[in-house]
Amino acid sequence: MTTDIIVIGGGIIGSAITYNLTKRGKRVVQLEKEYLVNGASGACDQGILLQSKAPNEHLKLALYSMELYKELGRELGRDLEFTQKGYLVLIENEKERETMEGIVKKQNELGLPSELISVEEAMRLQPGLNRDAIVGAAFCPWDGEVNPYMTTLAYADRAAQMGAVIKHGCPVTELIMENDRVLGVKTPEDTIYADTVINAAGAWAPSIGEMAGLTIPIKPRRGQVFITEASPVFVHKGVINARYIVAKHHPELLKNDTSMKAKLGVGISLTQSHKGNVLFGASREFVGYDTSNTVIGLREVLANAVHLVPGLKKLNIIRTMAGLRPYPPDSKPLIGYVKGREGFFMAAGHEGDGISLAPATGKLVADLIVDGRTDVPAAQSFDVNRFELA
Repeated sequence: MTTDIIVIGGGIIGSAITYNLTKRGKRVVQLEKEYLVNGASGACDQGILLQSKAPNEHLKLALYSMELYKELGRELGRDLEFTQKGYLVLIENEKERETMEGIVKKQNELGLPSELISVEEAMRLQPGLNRDAIVGAAFCPWDGEVNPYMTTLAYADRAAQMGAVIKHGCPVTELIMENDRVLGVKTPEDTIYADTVINAAGAWAPSIGEMAGLTIPIKPRRGQVFITEASPVFVHKGVINARYIVAKHHPELLKNDTSMKAKLGVGISLTQSHKGNVLFGASREFVGYDTSNTVIGLREVLANAVHLVPGLKKLNIIRTMAGLRPYPPDSKPLIGYVKGREGFFMAAGHEGDGISLAPATGKLVADLIVDGRTDVPAAQSFDVNRFELA
């Protein structure tokens, strides 16, 4: 079988890329080793967060992606449950407040209307917060949400309608190579040749890279979360905490914290689906490819959540889940053709930002492959070749 492009990975990133390339007239085959939305895209919350992005090129890309989200449902012909209801960032101590003051200032300079607010204002926006647990909050009305399952499937379905071939249960077992050029892939059922092979395998991107003799600096980072039964409106504004942002962008500030909460990277992420189920978590653990829930992890996540939002105690939990975020060392995705491996393109390493950045990533990848250039902001900052992979 011969095609123009092979996309490896059936998450929201791979599906957004498949759709955008198909829309640009390319023949695309998308391969997923199990089923669509099997990885991080199916084990995450629904936040399209802008406040959580580092106030640099990462935020510029997220702002661009948010603009694409506003029209994405119409473009794909599907209700994606997209909304912009705003998110609160809970600040628990003065050190966090000082850090957030600097972050908010930089966000404002880049055009994000985030602001620091009082405890009273935070509790007005999201009733039920523990007044004694916080000293303030940051808020941005532009932060939004989308259903990650619906969005991933909508991308894939629309791509298939336009001619893309999407294969489930079809793992890549080998890359076909000749003189450091990637010519295609082998699967248990077929050999497929293509001009370009895209590694969009998320946390599993390193194993695909190994087939090309590359060392991809992405590590799986587990997050454990709870899901409750459907309930009346409980989450008025999405909630995360400043500790999450500090841990993500200024880990040195937490280096002396020896608590189990710090060891597991526990923070709060609180959302509620359109059907009423409340989802809250999460942890940030380096445990290889272990996607199991643990007693100690769930205990710490639960204790932290009910400390900040005591009303969660009144909801019945119906299940837990864990997923693996693809974590790169500088927290920025790896996007672009790999030097020294002609025909091999990387699009992975979004960590917990895959949902937020999928629309922009899909367009960026399609632009680079079809046109060799792009107008997506700060695209050069995500160039895969900032790392030595070979």
